[in-house]
Amino acid sequence: MVLNVGSVIRGKETNMIGLGTYAFFWQHSARAPQPLDLPAMIQRTRDFGGEVFQICDYLPILDFPDAQLRDVKAVADRAGIVLELGTKGIQPAHLAKFLHMAQALGATVLRSMVNTPDHRPTLSEAEKLLKEILPAYEAAGVKIGLETYEQLGSRELVSLVESIGSPSLGICLDPANCVAALEHPRDVIDRCAPYVVNLHVKDFAFTRRGGWVGFTLEGTELGQGLLDYDYMIRKVAPESRGINRIVEHWLTWQDSFEETCRLENQWNANNLAYMKAHAG
Repeated sequence: MVLNVGSVIRGKETNMIGLGTYAFFWQHSARAPQPLDLPAMIQRTRDFGGEVFQICDYLPILDFPDAQLRDVKAVADRAGIVLELGTKGIQPAHLAKFLHMAQALGATVLRSMVNTPDHRPTLSEAEKLLKEILPAYEAAGVKIGLETYEQLGSRELVSLVESIGSPSLGICLDPANCVAALEHPRDVIDRCAPYVVNLHVKDFAFTRRGGWVGFTLEGTELGQGLLDYDYMIRKVAPESRGINRIVEHWLTWQDSFEETCRLENQWNANNLAYMKAHAG
């Protein structure tokens, strides 16, 4: 069965481009002299011309009371930014907590991953766990996008989504993550395209290590690396299917925080501009 889950949701909260916490990875890290908080990242997303901001793997939010979540939503509303949420894991209690947070933030997309450092379910176990919590997501109108990455092959991920067959379960496509498992990005795009509900956009390239001994896989500015962005957009068709595109980076630390911050912001501005110029 091919369930085109990406075409299910329409409206003003879909078909947008924006940034996520991974686009400000170093600026909200402990290395920053004054780490950015969520309101600052949301406002900078607006300043860069983004329309959506994904709060992804941002651990402090786990301790936010409801009032603070509502404050974050108010900041986003004033900036004209739609929020999305992201976590790791598929334990029902964990996903129930994030559903509550998503509703407080007005988020209709939650990115997650099947595995966590302390929980690696089999596909049958994952199916059972997701089926337990998905009715609540369906009732709330929130979609879970399971991300493509090297710990779970794209064939297995597609099989899991197909087996469950829920309109609230799809794939968060990030073909760069699968290179480490020796999956070709185009193969991942082709396989996952019908099930995509969210796109993580980051470019990447191999560079020679010192002495030309081996390679490093790291990020590049969008359009400068190995990601065939135009091909991905043709296959996924995010504009016609109402799928948001979130900029992320694999930006390695530079010589100083100032240089790292400068480059991170340059990539944010240029990547959004590139996406606007290459509409899907």
